[in-house]
Amino acid sequence: MSDGPTGGDVAERAFLAALAGLPAMGPARLRALLDLLGPAGSWKAVSSGRLPREVQAVIGPRAASVATSWVEVARTCAPEAVLAELHSAGVTVARRGEHGYPPALVDDPDPPEVLFSVGRPVVSENGPTVAIVGTRRCTRYGTEVAVEFGRGLSEAGVVVVSGLASGIDTAGHAGVLAAGGGSPPVAVVATGLDIVYPVENRTLWRRIADAGQIISEFPLGVGPARWRFPARNRIIAALADVLVVVESHLEGGSMHTVTAALERDRPVLVVPGPIRSPASEGANRLLSDGAAPACSVDDILCALNLVCPEPVSPVADHGAPPVVVDPADLAVLDALGWEPTTLDGLATRTRLSPVQLGSVVGRLQRAGLVSEERGFLQRCSGSGAP
Repeated sequence: MSDGPTGGDVAERAFLAALAGLPAMGPARLRALLDLLGPAGSWKAVSSGRLPREVQAVIGPRAASVATSWVEVARTCAPEAVLAELHSAGVTVARRGEHGYPPALVDDPDPPEVLFSVGRPVVSENGPTVAIVGTRRCTRYGTEVAVEFGRGLSEAGVVVVSGLASGIDTAGHAGVLAAGGGSPPVAVVATGLDIVYPVENRTLWRRIADAGQIISEFPLGVGPARWRFPARNRIIAALADVLVVVESHLEGGSMHTVTAALERDRPVLVVPGPIRSPASEGANRLLSDGAAPACSVDDILCALNLVCPEPVSPVADHGAPPVVVDPADLAVLDALGWEPTTLDGLATRTRLSPVQLGSVVGRLQRAGLVSEERGFLQRCSGSGAP
């Protein structure tokens, strides 16, 4: 029996692709339509202009004008032709929860309902994933670190995701490609897959598509717009098991990715930078707020629980429990007590920021003082704190 799509699947993908290409069709509006009517029913509704009240409520005050614009486009749009154009460009279409859609995005608080991709389905495969993000206006220092991390992580079997932008994104992707034979590169872009942005990355774009995967929630023909980059960043954050910031200005776009990662309880590691470098000002601020430093590939692998160096104790008595001296560590251990609790519960007790608490908990786990099981944190019996 063939594992390929059936005739019904092809028709559904045609409707999905056509719906995603309608003007002012965002993920929330598309989700409301599909949840109520499915792909075929949704296309029938937008073609007739008769939208369910639930969908009109999601659209808001402009529901009537949006519905009119959808009718005008739908009258001249053949879903089968849209899908044929995608196929001729080598683009696949995947709906949330279906084959080819990244598992990490299925239960996301703000998931893209439809994804377009070229290349192999890297993010649909199991395996650790790290996002490398940073400023477009990077320094030589940042470039070298991003290349080193991209290459080292790929060689260690970790999938590296970035945004195919200039600067740190480009350097991270280049490092992955330089690994040669490691985990393939993944890029998430803020345009349709036929619009290369920035144009100077055309060769890199082609190399990533050949070796790995490029993903977008936007249909063909969609060009860059300011609002689409934060939307792209939430997908990068959601795909990653760990987010690594290499260089970032205070108001850099990568700071939006950090926010999205923290909202999704993803650990954030930050590369320390020169204190006089504007390119590291945002990164250093994250470190001062309690983010864990990423000074080597091993630091990132440790955050993934893949490789962690054994703690070295200056005390010869191996029977003695580790001694906690950091006040923040002591405060978190005291708040944790001896009953299992969630990270959210611990945050309420300690009133620490997500970055600060994540850094402390990670440090305590590496020291063997705290363990995590099924989403609950628990203090280990050998803890050397009161």
